[in-house]
Formats: sequence, structure tokens, C-alpha cells
Amino acid sequence: MQKTTRVITAAALVAVVPRLLLAADAPAAPAPPAAPALADVLTSSGIAINGYVAASYYTSNGYPFNIHQFDIRHDTFQLDQAGLTVAYQPKTGFGALVDVIAGEDAKILHAAEDGNNTSVDVKQAFLQYATGPLTLIAGKFVTLAGAEVISPTLNTNFSRSLLFTFNEPLTHTGVRATYAVNDTFSVIGGVNNGWNTTSMDFGSKTGEVGVAWTPNKIFSLTAQGYFGKYGIASTPSVALPGERTLIDLVATYNVTSALTLILNVDWNQQDEATGAGSPSADWTGIAGYINYAINDQWRTSVRLEYEDDKDGYLTGTGTGEHAEEATITFGYAPTKNFELRIEGRYDKTSGNFLFRTNPFSTSEVAPQLSDNLFEFALQGVYKFPGM
Repeated sequence: MQKTTRVITAAALVAVVPRLLLAADAPAAPAPPAAPALADVLTSSGIAINGYVAASYYTSNGYPFNIHQFDIRHDTFQLDQAGLTVAYQPKTGFGALVDVIAGEDAKILHAAEDGNNTSVDVKQAFLQYATGPLTLIAGKFVTLAGAEVISPTLNTNFSRSLLFTFNEPLTHTGVRATYAVNDTFSVIGGVNNGWNTTSMDFGSKTGEVGVAWTPNKIFSLTAQGYFGKYGIASTPSVALPGERTLIDLVATYNVTSALTLILNVDWNQQDEATGAGSPSADWTGIAGYINYAINDQWRTSVRLEYEDDKDGYLTGTGTGEHAEEATITFGYAPTKNFELRIEGRYDKTSGNFLFRTNPFSTSEVAPQLSDNLFEFALQGVYKFPGM
């Protein structure tokens, strides 16, 4: 087969080159628009998603299950909490929030609510309606009481206080109304099923009232009260016949941008403390916190407490007892989403009712009791970046 040869003449080059030069100078076709980031989608929709994971190792010379709320075991690694919150809370109109946690803390929280031990708990789930200065919520929500909360990300210490353990509820199921009188003062009122109880078929409901005053960025004060039946599950057999009352005060003073002082004071009373017709029992507690930011990465938090069980109700001794505790926690945050906490805690009681040996062990004839316990803990807390 004979090959053909094409000859490009000078005239052809003169005709083609200008067109090639024009094509090279022409602007490139625009790239397709980038897909919107999830954070932008959520922001535009008004939906907020937040999550965290907290895990720890702690060792103790005893078993503090009867004076600690969550860290109740001994020399153990554990998943404290993994939490996920999805919320749509517009300033006007209807919204909702769902807050679910899993881990060892969830077991204890759930057992307090219905007596069942499960590693997943719906910590909060409520409907919301907002109009002007009034916000209404209905469902399950965390308590107003106390300086400390269930979520580890909002606390400055690893362990929870004696007040958190003995004096204050954790969650409520019912309705709550918050009215902002002005930019600095709010009043709160609600009716619920009592302390930690998701459902109940005993006695009357529990009322909650509260005020929150923040006159400036330096000082804030909250006061709240709970009045009503107390039970640990939804059956009358575990409900106390008398009413329980709690008055709780929390004051916060930001001395400087680095130094914050917090004071939490509680007074509790249980009517018919040991059964129908029996006398009431009172107990009080005070906790003080000194939180100091050493620099951008390091901080420290010192907590000092005194709990007065003057009728021996909390300890079950029937005679006056008291307890003190001191805690120091150092926090190291190499990034804004992660913090490593190092904590030492010492508890001291007036009587020997702290367990040095496992009270649930079948190998022990009788548990060994003491008037003091020491705990050392390491905890890592990671908060997911905004999504």
C-alpha cells in the first residue's frame, strides 16, 4: 500500500497559528462548584451536632462506690462516656434536643432511673417551644442543681463531688419553663416525676423553681429548689413516703481571665426518713472550687468539700457523721479538642464506713472498713470538632 504524505505549506501555517494562539489565551472553563461542607449545611439549617469521648484509668486504696457517683470501681480502665447530642433550638418556634451517652457512667445513670443496668442511656430528650422571653421544654432533661454536671466536658475535675453524689438529682422528666426577665435575670419553674425517675406511679409530682442572675461577666448566682416525692424507680415499694426538699445555691466569681472561684451550697431534708411516721432527716454540704489557667495549655482545679450528715441518714448509721474531701486536678490540652486530666483525691469520714476491700466479693467474710480513701486518676477527654 502506498503511503500518502501531507505537506503543510507556509500559507496553512499562517492560517492556523493565530487560531492556536487565541485558544491558548482563552480563559479556562470554570470548575464545578465545590460541595458545601457539612458544617455549613448544619449552620444554615440551624441543627447543632456535638459529640465527645471520655476514657480513664484510676486506682484507689479502696472501693469508693458509696461516696463517689461514677468512679466506683478499683484499679480499672474504663470508657467513662461517649456522648452525642443533636439539637434544633431556634429562638422562636418549635425545636427539640436528643442527648445520648454510652459507657460506665451511663450504666449508673440508667440504674438510678429505672433500676436496670445498661450501658446506653438517653440523658436528655425534649421538645422545645420558644417565643419572646419564654422557653418551654417537655421531656427528659438534666437538673438545675449543682455546680457539676453529668457530661465530663463541662467539669473541671475527673471525679464528681460529694454534693453531686449525695445531695443533688441528675435528671428529671416533666415540663420546665424559663422566662428571661431581662438580659441578666431569668426565672425557672417546672413540674416533674421527681429525682432521676423517668416514670412513676407513686405520690405527687415534684416542683422545681429557680432563678439565674448574671449582672456582668465577673459574677453570677443561681438558686434552685426541689420539693416533692423521691423514689428510685417507678414502683411504690421503693418510694419513700415523705417528701424530699433541696435548696441549692451556686455562685461564680471570675477574679481574672485566668482565675475563677465557685461556691456550691446545698441543704436537704427527707420527711419520714426511715418509714411512715418516722422523724425527718437533714443533711447539708458545701463545696468550693479554685480554677486557674496556668497558660494556654495547662490548667489546675482544686476542690474542697464538707458534708454534714447530722442524722446519719446518708450513711445509714442513725448517728451524726460527716465527710470531707480534697481534690486537685491538672489539665493539659495540646489542642483545643483534647485534654488529658491528672487527678488526686482524698476522702476522710468521721466513722469507718469506707470500703478498703470489695464489699461484693464472695471471698471476703466481712469487708474491711476505713475512715479514709485515696484515688489517683488519668482521664482523656476528646470533643469532636464542630460538624
